[in-house]
Amino acid sequence: MRPKKTRWVKCEPGERCFRPQCKPLPKLGGVTMTLDEFEAIRLSHLKGLTQTQAAKKMGVHRSTISRILDSANYKIADALVNIKAIKIEGGCCKIVENKKKKGLR
Repeated sequence: MRPKKTRWVKCEPGERCFRPQCKPLPKLGGVTMTLDEFEAIRLSHLKGLTQTQAAKKMGVHRSTISRILDSANYKIADALVNIKAIKIEGGCCKIVENKKKKGLR
């Protein structure tokens, strides 16, 4: 298997974990989303970009975005339907720094 291409993400979610409050912590399962899955969801579903546009922003092929979104959507559905926590971490990503021009807001 060939190595994964580095994916570029704009915002690092930091320490993010979403968990249902209706289930006791010891009985709570979980799923882990990678940063690239988080970014693909953000670009596609929140920003409304096409898969081709999202792929360009992340520096990968459109078919890669499709696979990333399929995986992320499955994990989100699994967490919602089966009452699981979602943790976001890891993945083969590099963070794109926001560069603000001095004097502009």
